[in-house]
Amino acid sequence: MEKTNGREAIALSTVETGIENPGLELTEEGVNPEETRRTEERGQSRGDGVGPSTHQRHRKSLQPFSRAWSFCKRQASLFKKILLGLLCLAYAAYFLAACILDFQRALALFILTCLALLVLVHCFLKRFFGKNLTSCLKPFKNSCLKLWMKWVLAGVSLVGFILWLALDTAQRPEQSISFAGICMFILILFACSKHHNKVSWRTVLWGLGLQFVFGILVIRTDPGYNAFQWLGDQIQIFLNYTVAGSSFVFGDMLVKNVFAFQALPIILFFGCVMSILYYLGLVQWVIQKVAWFLQITMGTTATETLAVAGNIFVGMTEAPLLIRPYLADLTLSEIHAVMTGGFATISGTVLGAYISFGIDASSLISASVMAAPSSLALSKMVYPEVEESKFKNKEGVKLPPGKEKNVLEAASNGATDAVGLATNVAANLIAFLAVLTFINAALSWLGELVDIQGLTFQVICSYILRPVVFMMGVEWADCPMVAEMVGIKFFTNEFVAYQQLSQYKNKRLSGVEEWIGGEKQWISVSDNPEKCK
Repeated sequence: MEKTNGREAIALSTVETGIENPGLELTEEGVNPEETRRTEERGQSRGDGVGPSTHQRHRKSLQPFSRAWSFCKRQASLFKKILLGLLCLAYAAYFLAACILDFQRALALFILTCLALLVLVHCFLKRFFGKNLTSCLKPFKNSCLKLWMKWVLAGVSLVGFILWLALDTAQRPEQSISFAGICMFILILFACSKHHNKVSWRTVLWGLGLQFVFGILVIRTDPGYNAFQWLGDQIQIFLNYTVAGSSFVFGDMLVKNVFAFQALPIILFFGCVMSILYYLGLVQWVIQKVAWFLQITMGTTATETLAVAGNIFVGMTEAPLLIRPYLADLTLSEIHAVMTGGFATISGTVLGAYISFGIDASSLISASVMAAPSSLALSKMVYPEVEESKFKNKEGVKLPPGKEKNVLEAASNGATDAVGLATNVAANLIAFLAVLTFINAALSWLGELVDIQGLTFQVICSYILRPVVFMMGVEWADCPMVAEMVGIKFFTNEFVAYQQLSQYKNKRLSGVEEWIGGEKQWISVSDNPEKCK
């Protein structure tokens, strides 16, 4: 009876107000007393007159802020340009002041600024004039003209190389030995080729030519030599900052006297820095530019070129990860090129460890950069491409950005990942040095049984590999020591070989006599006194 009266009251109120609402017909199950009570309370609160006025006052107080915020959003691009202009003006003033006060002291800043300007100019030209420049090069796409220009360029390069070789070897005939060694190695690799008639001589000649030109620039010209020497010095100074962290953790005594606390923290520091640079996109940008240059000159595919270029900066384990999405589609020749590039170059983190041994940083950097095109060329000679690659496009392969959320996460992940590499280095050094000592003891014991004194693994390598290193251009007196290190690198570990090289260098720098008891104590340096350290 009460429910019936309620429905009648609702119907009556609807009629009185004149509002037609068919959905208002409630059933017995649809009535909810709790909702009805809350609705009545809200209605009472609205009837007080307090709610709407408070809400309106709150909205009026927020109107200036909302208008300012909307104005800032509309003019965001203008504000960014203004802020960027002010920052550029401030940096220009700082740059000019630093150069005017002491240009020699600001040389590093000057070089970095010039590099940044070159990148900006390149991006500007590519964005606004890229299509026009491409259209200007369309006539050169003619097959006859392109072929003619290739033959002219090849002929000029060949004549120039022959003239330079004749003039250079006339002054220093010993240089012809290393040239004969290059020819010998090429013939050996060609004899071991998988498919002799499929060798791309364009790739081989361009790779060896780029290595030759880069070597001439770094070794035989003063600007190139001074530039890489300066770069090596700056890297050495940069790596010395590791002492701040390692001394805090291990103490000054261990850092100064124990090898593990000197070299291994550098790997952690360099790994952290490389991770930050990768997060910022700088590593990807440099790798892609180097890969683009090698690809258009040597005619190799995008994936293998990118992996070989990446090996200059990252390790042979990380470089294939740059092309991880494409690994399943690589041909056998491309896989061989990726592996060869990994063995031929020096990764950034390991580079820091070698520098800590006392090896010249400029020599390591130049050797690693020169090895990239050469390894790509020789790998294509040993295992030429006979399959149809899926990555012949000239656009290249895009590298993904870092997965880290910020710079701090990138730095932490880089240092953490480098712990495994540092541990691996320490374990290899301990194991291989112990194994090498055991092998030398066994060989010495076997030699003494037949009255051969001092028979060791190094001595055997010095005799077997002496002709090989002699054809590489090493002086005959230094061949035994160089052959020892090459043998150690071949059959044991390259860290042990570099450690042996650092011992020879320390003997020379400490003033030890070159010959003691008929045995050479250290490796001779360049005949040019200006380039001796």
